[in-house]
Amino acid sequence: MLTLLNKRFSGSLSVYGLLSLLLALYPLINDSRSAMILVTKIFIFGIFAISYDLLLGYTGIVSFGHAMFFGIGAYAVGIMMHNYGSSIGVLLLAVLVGLLVAGVVSYLVGMLSLRLKSHYYAMLTLAFAGLFQVAAEKWRTLTKGGEGFTFSIPDLLMDRRTFYWISLAVLIIVFLLLRRFTVSPLGRVLQAIRENEQRTRSLGFNLVHYKVIASVVAGMVAALAGSMYAVTLRFVNTSVFATDITLDALLMTIIGGVGTLYGGLIGSAIIELAHNGLSNLAKTYAIFDRWIIFFGLLYILIVMVFPQGIAGTVKMWWTKWRTPVLERRVEKKWH
Repeated sequence: MLTLLNKRFSGSLSVYGLLSLLLALYPLINDSRSAMILVTKIFIFGIFAISYDLLLGYTGIVSFGHAMFFGIGAYAVGIMMHNYGSSIGVLLLAVLVGLLVAGVVSYLVGMLSLRLKSHYYAMLTLAFAGLFQVAAEKWRTLTKGGEGFTFSIPDLLMDRRTFYWISLAVLIIVFLLLRRFTVSPLGRVLQAIRENEQRTRSLGFNLVHYKVIASVVAGMVAALAGSMYAVTLRFVNTSVFATDITLDALLMTIIGGVGTLYGGLIGSAIIELAHNGLSNLAKTYAIFDRWIIFFGLLYILIVMVFPQGIAGTVKMWWTKWRTPVLERRVEKKWH
């Protein structure tokens, strides 16, 4: 059993390593500025979707206000870079502040709501996200209101290729850390809570304790994605707290495959590419002016073909194909 697990683990690392290498080489093959910005956005929203998958896919918690943590990270970077300069030190401090504030807020929201049914958490996060959005609109001396503000970034990050590689490195690190987190004993408890809360509680586990940990980790990762998003735009406004951001993360997770982590990245790529492609078609063909309708049709088609998300369905197909092959090998061995 251990040998089989080690083979699977090493095989997965080989696939991840190959994909990472190909993505790292992409800027050397295609130096298109627009393409590089698009792929960088896929990386950033992939991190955001992965954080959401930790809640939905591994703990069974639904959040309607996950954009709150995304916005906290974005505003932390924007405000500090705008007021204290555009050095690397200020940027790192701003990211750290965003992570800490998101961690504290997610802890407080979790302690207030996760003692009850999970839908209370969904409603409370939605309310808090609205509260933060209103605060950002009204606290004009700090946030410049709904119009937002621009800010400078370090010269090192002005180069899109450099920021592309940094974003890819952050994505890889976050993915590997969360993958390790989900297969740890703590991650196994979270999955047990998702499957059957009553049975997990009967085994002596404090459900609130584990749910709050998942909420804090997911919130901090979402804040990191928000910080990177603000840097790539060099602009921040109240739209980072919008419910649309949370719905995007939800769609990315469902389309890619719930409970897989890498499904969030697949969903991010599909949604961003579809959004960009349909928007470009709208400039040429009037029928695509209502591109959101075609986007909805695409979503329905994907859900019909891949009911468990792309990653989950492909994994199911692979298992169905692989099982008879293994059974035949066992039969040949015993005969």
